[in-house]
Amino acid sequence: MSYKLWDLASDLKQNYEWVELSHELSQDSPYWAGIPDGSVEVCKTVFDWGNPMLECLIQTFKFPGQFGTHIDFPGHFIHDGKLSESYSTESMVYPLCVIDITEQVKQDVHYAVTKADIQAYEAQYGPIPDGAFVALRTDWAKNWPDMDKLSGIAEDGSENFPGWSLEALKYIYEERNAAANGHEALDTDASAEAAKAGDLACERYVLAQGKLQVEVLDNLDKVAPAGALILVMWPRIKGATGMPVRAVAITPKA
Repeated sequence: MSYKLWDLASDLKQNYEWVELSHELSQDSPYWAGIPDGSVEVCKTVFDWGNPMLECLIQTFKFPGQFGTHIDFPGHFIHDGKLSESYSTESMVYPLCVIDITEQVKQDVHYAVTKADIQAYEAQYGPIPDGAFVALRTDWAKNWPDMDKLSGIAEDGSENFPGWSLEALKYIYEERNAAANGHEALDTDASAEAAKAGDLACERYVLAQGKLQVEVLDNLDKVAPAGALILVMWPRIKGATGMPVRAVAITPKA
């Protein structure tokens, strides 16, 4: 007897690569400087071996929603915006498009992806499909877990890193109807774009559209530019503005 979903699972495991897109988290993992000290307490033992009640180990986990590779829901930036409970399990899987701007970033650390960059991608791989997750590859993930490198801290204390532009985001959402976007940096906005706007205008735009984003992705260099799927999974916690996620790409073998 044959079952389609079981056969599909077997096919995906045997014939495709599964790529970890999330950074490993620990007590020493970096997080935004605006979050108060003491907000991270990972793997604290609260019930240890040798307890006569039951021989087992139990830990607690304390961390901000925006910690490591994480998803942002609209309520993170938008008053009365949708929170975690508004998004069902269907929001955990998408066609994945990876826009590679690593060469531009080598020339300009402040590079913000353009509409033309995305159109060049589409000329090679076809249009971004309806409901896609569009990820921006910059290879910035290689700076993890050094917070100064992730932030691109210069001698004058300024932040310097690549990212999205507003025109690129408007293109993928208003002309291509993407469902979500992601990137390797700590913020959506390229640092120069944020400085010009005096705000994280790109992130605010994404969340104002009711869309989702995943920040601080890893290993996008191991994923096919087109034809892959992304799974983004988070705990079922009500009222969250964001949460660490386990993101996985299922990509054709090279």
